[in-house]
Amino acid sequence: MDAPDSTTSRRPAKSEAAFRTISEVSEDLDVPQHVLRFWESKFAQIKPLKRGGGRRYYRPEDVTLLGHIRDLLYRDGYTIRGVQKLLREPGARGRLEAGEVEAALEAGAVEEHSSERDALLHEIQSELLELRRLLADARRK
Repeated sequence: MDAPDSTTSRRPAKSEAAFRTISEVSEDLDVPQHVLRFWESKFAQIKPLKRGGGRRYYRPEDVTLLGHIRDLLYRDGYTIRGVQKLLREPGARGRLEAGEVEAALEAGAVEEHSSERDALLHEIQSELLELRRLLADARRK
């Protein structure tokens, strides 16, 4: 007997309006579940329903927003702080859903001051140096 095709999902198709569990969202967006939980702590706009035992159910609009956040972070190179700032701008969610982020940035809707950018780069550099130290310590063990 042939092995099942790994590109097909084992779960039945859901309606576009159906709520999704964290495992379904994780699979659909190709993002680990712990990352989704982390993003919930960083982006107040993500508010899944929580039922008994803390089980999360994401609304379709939450899944859409998570997809946009994933794209901004992974594809477009934004930092978490940069996405937070973008989402705080008036009408940001609508622009994200309409795919107008780049146009908004070019129009100056989101300004990044050089001092803020410098502070952020310094913070990133410090984190990278700490990670390098941790990796070097782990190699020595």
